[in-house]
Amino acid sequence: MDSFAKNVSYKKRYFVIFVTLPHLNLLKKMEQTGTLYLFPTPMSEGTASRVLPAYNNELLHNLRHFVVEELKTARRFIKASGMPTPIEELSFYELNEHTRQQPIDHMLAPLLGGLDVGLLSEAGCPAVADPGAELVKLAHARGIRVVPLVGPSSIVMALMSSGMNGQNFAFCGYLPVKEGRQKAIKSLESLSRQHNQTQIFIEAPYRNQKLLDDILATCLPETLLCIAVDITAPTESITTKPVKEWKRGVPDINKRPAIFLLHCC
Repeated sequence: MDSFAKNVSYKKRYFVIFVTLPHLNLLKKMEQTGTLYLFPTPMSEGTASRVLPAYNNELLHNLRHFVVEELKTARRFIKASGMPTPIEELSFYELNEHTRQQPIDHMLAPLLGGLDVGLLSEAGCPAVADPGAELVKLAHARGIRVVPLVGPSSIVMALMSSGMNGQNFAFCGYLPVKEGRQKAIKSLESLSRQHNQTQIFIEAPYRNQKLLDDILATCLPETLLCIAVDITAPTESITTKPVKEWKRGVPDINKRPAIFLLHCC
């Protein structure tokens, strides 16, 4: 007799099979995949306890496998969370602009084996203007459950505090670095005017000042520009005013994390 089943009846030439509860749990576990948790991280030093709920740490401390944008930053964040497991015993995969061109299927191995995995961006929410989106896409294609967790989003926080249209908006990511940037800015301004739509975009901190110069040189005087700098940090500054007023005093935002919002009506 098979240990997985018991023959309890053969009336009318059929069998009724009972599978015991432990065996059901075993079969269920064999069929399950792990869960991919999307962990936001602080956007500025020393703010984790203020911007992240305790529930995130509870989940984080149960994980042993992570996909991260930057290994050093991720290890420091996880250690500071009070992770009870030694960092050396955790497994890390790096997924960033340098590794995203390589196959990433192997990063799903723990998930396909039934283990949960945490995805961490270097700062803020993973998978938004972030290489982690590729892993999330692949997880969905493989039928893996994806769970986003609560945390700081510079896009949403800047929009909330800009005073601009929060019902119709578009996040445009990074604009062209050199050729075509002013044309792209003019196009966004036109879209904003036509659709009453807030346009949101970002740039690498060391290129922020040049982007601001291009915005001021391109946009109409009455177009509203919000510059949100160092969100959640003690040096946070979020200001909205017309382009013509920004020209009277251009702020120094070089090498400071910033997000830009345009609205023209």
